Amino acid sequence: MGRTAAGICTLTACLLLTVSAAAEVPVPRFVVDASWPMPLPNNWILGQVASVFVDREDHVWLLHRPRSLTPDERGATLDPPISICCVPAPPVIELDRAGKVMRAWGGPGPGYDWPAQEHGLRVDAKGFVWIGGNGTNDGMVLKFSLDGNFVMQIGRSAPRTDDADTSQLAKPADIWVDEAANEVYIADGYGNHRVIVFDATSGAFKRLWGAYGMPPTEGIPVIEPTKPSGYDPNAPASADFGNPVHCVKIAHDGLVYVCDRINDRIQVFRKDGSFVSEFTYLKNTRGAGSTWDVALWPDPAQTYFLNADGTNNQIRIVRRVDGAIVGSFGRSGRQAGQFHWVHSIAIDSKGNVYAGEVDNGKRVQKFRVVSGAP
Repeated sequence: MGRTAAGICTLTACLLLTVSAAAEVPVPRFVVDASWPMPLPNNWILGQVASVFVDREDHVWLLHRPRSLTPDERGATLDPPISICCVPAPPVIELDRAGKVMRAWGGPGPGYDWPAQEHGLRVDAKGFVWIGGNGTNDGMVLKFSLDGNFVMQIGRSAPRTDDADTSQLAKPADIWVDEAANEVYIADGYGNHRVIVFDATSGAFKRLWGAYGMPPTEGIPVIEPTKPSGYDPNAPASADFGNPVHCVKIAHDGLVYVCDRINDRIQVFRKDGSFVSEFTYLKNTRGAGSTWDVALWPDPAQTYFLNADGTNNQIRIVRRVDGAIVGSFGRSGRQAGQFHWVHSIAIDSKGNVYAGEVDNGKRVQKFRVVSGAP
């Protein structure tokens, strides 16, 4: 399992790449759809949109953070109210293709530990909703029915132990379910430095690995998910995942994509944890790193993946075979089509892209594919 850097870009060089580098499959192009979603009912308002997922019916699921709303944003709930709007929406929301609310639920309940800060949502093919969190003691992933009935909890709400503990997570960031193998993969996360796999029915531990497919090195510090003031972009690549291990996605061909956000890289593995390659982007990026999320293009070969970058506030279109950037969209800003901390992305079967923003972005946007659709 030697290390193979399959794609490395500097902050400048990546931005100079154009769609001329595209493969035979046309590179998709997008325009923002400012009419989506429809207005929320019940005087609801969104907090930080931590996770976006598109299910098999092309319904869009959101996991947002009601507790991230400021008093003036939730002014209608204060005693006495300070304004006629608004009320925090439930943390889990299902939207149909038109952007209308279909379901909404979530929050603390009997028999499980709801996360202190919501982070990561996946809806599997059997109709279960998986949720994680990255609050201080969020050491668990929860499994619910589509209507929010509790099914199972992996881990518990408790302080972090170490990377060798298979009974406890540490601020898990993302979740993916391998339907054929009935296994759930967890990017673990803001506290640990690993990918960990469990049986999706029983919750039994199966395996884990760290960067380059090696066991995670216990004793490395759990740091704030931003780079230190003395960061050196020319330093050798870290032998370990940093914090956070921010995403995990599995392609149809079985390759597992993992976002090592603080190290500006996406590492690729086989399902057994053996290392395949890595792609490093915009290494000069300070702040919270450049590789926040990945979404796979829905053509049969999954020719591209999209990479959300919440520090540089753009979404890159990447050729999957070699990691080359063939296009991008977005920039920092408040207008439609711009981003502030784009955190999570998802793609529907038609190629439309959905992007959730955290910090004080607090919204989800749709980008309609206008050419190069699958």
